[in-house]
Amino acid sequence: MYGLVRPLLFGLEAERAHALGLRSLDTLHGLGLSRLLGARPRPFPTNAFGLTFPNPVGLAAGLDKNGAHVEALFALGFGFVEIGTVTPRPQPGNPQPRLFRLPRYRALINRLGFNNDGVDALVRNVERVRVRGGPLGINIGKNRDTPNESADRDYLHCLERVYPLADYVTVNISSPNTAGLRELQEEQALRRLVGTLREAQERLGSKHGRRVPMLVKIAPDMSDDDVHAAARVLADLQVDGVIATNTTVSRISVQDDPRSRETGGLSGEPLMNKSTAVLRMLRTRMPEAIPLVGVGGILSGADAVKKMAAGASLVQVYTGLIYRGSELIGECVEAIRRRKEAPSRGNLPNL
Repeated sequence: MYGLVRPLLFGLEAERAHALGLRSLDTLHGLGLSRLLGARPRPFPTNAFGLTFPNPVGLAAGLDKNGAHVEALFALGFGFVEIGTVTPRPQPGNPQPRLFRLPRYRALINRLGFNNDGVDALVRNVERVRVRGGPLGINIGKNRDTPNESADRDYLHCLERVYPLADYVTVNISSPNTAGLRELQEEQALRRLVGTLREAQERLGSKHGRRVPMLVKIAPDMSDDDVHAAARVLADLQVDGVIATNTTVSRISVQDDPRSRETGGLSGEPLMNKSTAVLRMLRTRMPEAIPLVGVGGILSGADAVKKMAAGASLVQVYTGLIYRGSELIGECVEAIRRRKEAPSRGNLPNL
């Protein structure tokens, strides 16, 4: 069905199509017709961060910033859904237009800028969710007018508000669309911020009687030395996981498209190799006990398998969903299943 609907959506301005698509998902879900968008994948339980996921393919943050469409998104067959990024106070984000398609490259450029209704609105939305199809992640950030030296207050506020409702929390310090945010990935700033949040995580775990895993999402544009430094800091602080990666500011692979001149983060197929290289680098530098989530450029089951081969325990999609529809979810689950269930080379018969 999505193959029939996509030309209509792509005929609309991208952000308007985004909103219409989500409303349509809610309508289909309310009518019990989500299956029209594609068959749900067969269960493939996967364990990470102390959680059990119905399958290892999740939705990346950014599609549902306010947690207003959780049940409809789970109905597509995701093994987990991540909502946000949410900030303490509502903010409109950057001026429109701020979302652009590059169909030739199966890519998007966005400079949304953490547009959201604020953490209190997200909490109210999540409290109304009746059925979760798997773990729910909540991605937190800072307001754009909060200076970096005070960023910990914004992240702490969001962490405290979402902690009772989240199955895991992601700390977003890697969006290119909030001025100065990526400076929080620098070694000393990263150690201060994540160290403060780790202390709060343990305190909140004692308070609520449950420990909620905390992940950190990093950018694909760091130098190798910066990736190694981040890996060292995050391992030292014993974070529960790392998500690699956010969008890129590079335009090398799409520079012949006139829309490549738009500022913002590039996602989709052109991000695949860059994000996977960072994922692989992290895996070689971090303890195996810290799971990694691979995201960036997954447009096929084969792409998902490449992320797993690079060291991911779970994968997430976003732009691929826009271009492929929900069939991508099942395709990725089945490709990962085949990889996991394939006999080792040592057990293969001689031919």
